[in-house]
Amino acid sequence: MPDPLPEPAPAGLVDIHCHGGAGGDFASADPEQIRAAAAFHAAHGTGRMLASLVTAPEDDLVRQIEVLAQVVEAGDTVVAGIHLEGPFLSEPRCGAQNPAFLQPPSVAALHRWVDAGRGHVRMITLAPELPGALDVVAAAVDRGVVVAVGHTDATYDQCSQAFSRGATVATHLFNGMRPLHHRDPGPVGAALDHGVWCELIADGEHLHDATLRLVARLRPDRAVLVTDAMSAAGLPDGAYALGGQAVTVAAGAARLSEGGSLAGSTLTMRGAVEHALAAGVEPDTVRRMARENPAAAVGLTLPPG
Repeated sequence: MPDPLPEPAPAGLVDIHCHGGAGGDFASADPEQIRAAAAFHAAHGTGRMLASLVTAPEDDLVRQIEVLAQVVEAGDTVVAGIHLEGPFLSEPRCGAQNPAFLQPPSVAALHRWVDAGRGHVRMITLAPELPGALDVVAAAVDRGVVVAVGHTDATYDQCSQAFSRGATVATHLFNGMRPLHHRDPGPVGAALDHGVWCELIADGEHLHDATLRLVARLRPDRAVLVTDAMSAAGLPDGAYALGGQAVTVAAGAARLSEGGSLAGSTLTMRGAVEHALAAGVEPDTVRRMARENPAAAVGLTLPPG
């Protein structure tokens, strides 16, 4: 089958989980860095995206959100909203999130961030097993914010409670969460069973290709390709940073310099599509995973493509 995307300049893909690229960090509170990262991803197929922020002190997040909201409102980039990946996350499953800045779920903090975003905070990722998390789920849904379950050590039942309260996304399925077990299905089993939107990082590092194929085959209507790209995307291997932590990129894979946890990716949406196609996912399904599904997951209009 032919590649379902236009050549030679792919466009119109939707990325709902991305931290930066080309040296630009969406958490920098620097409009120039934000625009540089957005331009890089636009040149590699992304027509619309959420700018993702990692765990940080509450006041820092307010400033980062305010600057991103200004960029969204300017309308001169592909950034169409904001995703808060934390800080209401599980320390044992925090991955490359900075554990020093994790905090208990707080409805007051959520409202402060949503207010700072002036309607542009589209999604928040949290661990549903934490005390107060279900109250945050309900409050976020009331404010029109999509809730994603991620960086979590929750059981199947705890995730099911979050989904019943209105959570509708699983952040980078399999990564940063309790693994699937036949007697303990955990977040993975709950997400697939409840039919929520399932983010997948198709870079050959975060998921085995067989895992990617299985989820795409099981839930083609809910599978979502994301990059989870960090500022090193598009740059050579070397030393970088994410959320105040040192990151080493080697052979294109980004990992914390201390501990070795995967620290996002250097992926582009075009690269994710090409990897999924090479892994054997059906082209029509890949297109849905890269356009229609992510747009529907967070309520974005589809860009041309």
